[in-house]
Amino acid sequence: MTYQYTAPFTTAARPAPGTHELKVWPACFAAVESGAKPFDVRENDRHFCVGDLLLMREYEPESEQYSGRTTTRWISYVLNGGAFGVAAGWCVLGFSELPPLPPGINDTRLW
Repeated sequence: MTYQYTAPFTTAARPAPGTHELKVWPACFAAVESGAKPFDVRENDRHFCVGDLLLMREYEPESEQYSGRTTTRWISYVLNGGAFGVAAGWCVLGFSELPPLPPGINDTRLW
């Protein structure tokens, strides 16, 4: 019997999750890092999807330089624009500190 490995979360309709590097201003970076801000509003020019990894880099707008601080979050929810007061072409991203479980796995003891 032959088995073929398929990357988690990959389907014909949805390619493997991506990684998005995001520039984040200091106040928002601190709020995300502390857990006070578990979401972000972004232009959806990158086709964000649940399961994608966000590499968030703190950016100092005054000096136009990165501070060197980073944090990662997983996208747990995407509210696409065009409804609920979110402009078309924009989205609200819900964050998780842990990657989503693969489809069909509901208990982390089995993971």
